[in-house]
Amino acid sequence: MLVETHCHLDFPEFDHDRDEVIQRAKDQGIDYIVNIGSSLKGSLASVELSRKYESIYATVGIHPHEADTFDLETGETIKGLAKNKKVVAIGEIGLDYFKRYSKKENQLPLFLAQLNLAKELNLPLVIHTRDAQADTLKILKEAMPVRAVVHCFSGDNLFLKECLDLGFLISFTCNITYKKAQDLREIVKFTPLDRLMLETDAPYLSPEGFRGKRNEPAQIRLLAEAVAALKGLKLDEVERATTENARRFFSF
Repeated sequence: MLVETHCHLDFPEFDHDRDEVIQRAKDQGIDYIVNIGSSLKGSLASVELSRKYESIYATVGIHPHEADTFDLETGETIKGLAKNKKVVAIGEIGLDYFKRYSKKENQLPLFLAQLNLAKELNLPLVIHTRDAQADTLKILKEAMPVRAVVHCFSGDNLFLKECLDLGFLISFTCNITYKKAQDLREIVKFTPLDRLMLETDAPYLSPEGFRGKRNEPAQIRLLAEAVAALKGLKLDEVERATTENARRFFSF
């Protein structure tokens, strides 16, 4: 059994073969998929997918890229969606100072509003942070206690330690297989197995050998194999631990 903890099956890249993609994941032993909301439209679609497919759970949230267009009405809609029984987290939310699709002064209040919503509803957080680690940690520390996973982890050992000290989980994607990702592979080795989850971030970040092609949840098995090799563990140990971590974190 494996869990795909972060993908975007609502994206148009899957419109022509979504059923087949979900079936391929099942064929690879992936029993649960967490589909991540990253906009109002995406959150609505994520909840709809969770209603249609028994194996899919949803998160709802507004990505920092969407901060410039966020308003109170959107916030109220997200809050209503978050009360759906198959919504298991608020996310992905956070800060992104790399691409700067939205202004920093709009990202910060959006992050805080959604963080407070998660605390109000007792839901965990799926955190996106890029070139914004200091601000992300500052906000999360001030909001403690919160439950969070740092998705698509790309930080250094110091950031890893701070996240672990706060009790957060760490999620890795197929980019750990890239030839130039040796530093990230070292981070995987340092991450305790009981704090680690697996994700594809599909349709993005296809593994080495598939780059340039659409990623999909079935590749979680390849990712699990890579983690097992890095940690010197048997594949079934990684499968069991990461599945337990995901089910405990998302409460399904």
